[in-house]
Amino acid sequence: MQKILLADDHTLVRQTLAAYLRQAGGYEVQDVATLEEVCSRITASGPFDLILLDFRMPGMDGLEGLRQTISTGAGPVALISGSAPRGVSTEALEMGAIGFLPKTLSPDQTISAVRQMLTGVPYLEREEAETGPLTPRELEVVRGIAAGDSNKEIARNLGVQEVTVKLHVKTLSRKLNARNRTHAAMLARDLRLI
Repeated sequence: MQKILLADDHTLVRQTLAAYLRQAGGYEVQDVATLEEVCSRITASGPFDLILLDFRMPGMDGLEGLRQTISTGAGPVALISGSAPRGVSTEALEMGAIGFLPKTLSPDQTISAVRQMLTGVPYLEREEAETGPLTPRELEVVRGIAAGDSNKEIARNLGVQEVTVKLHVKTLSRKLNARNRTHAAMLARDLRLI
């Protein structure tokens, strides 16, 4: 039985999501409403296999609550949100979050995302379109690829985790319609992005 800590100050959202997870089977779900309660529950019942934090609940103070929860080492932490500002999802992953789930996901998509994160694979469902120009961070990653750096080297140079680089490679490859990382670097050069 995998232990999940779910934190959301909207009672209906929290109880509904907890019920879906319990019905999916294999999960012991504890739910709380504030960051203060998250910290108390970690002390009393931690560690957890996954901690889900609402981005806008009391005590979060932007991404500071995420940073604080990650620093406990009580388990992988993901953000859930109905209205996070643009760029928060990527910033959260760069800080070490295992995922970012918009509240617009269907129950099946949410269960799938939770299962994925429980295997250690980050989950990012972007709310903005995946097309268009590359973000500044994606440009840094594709420059690293063009320079012949491995994902590990790029991660070290940018001060982020290797899984974050892998997510950027996947996203920028999709945006450029690239077959692989080398093709992405070639296309970025051709498009004069780097």
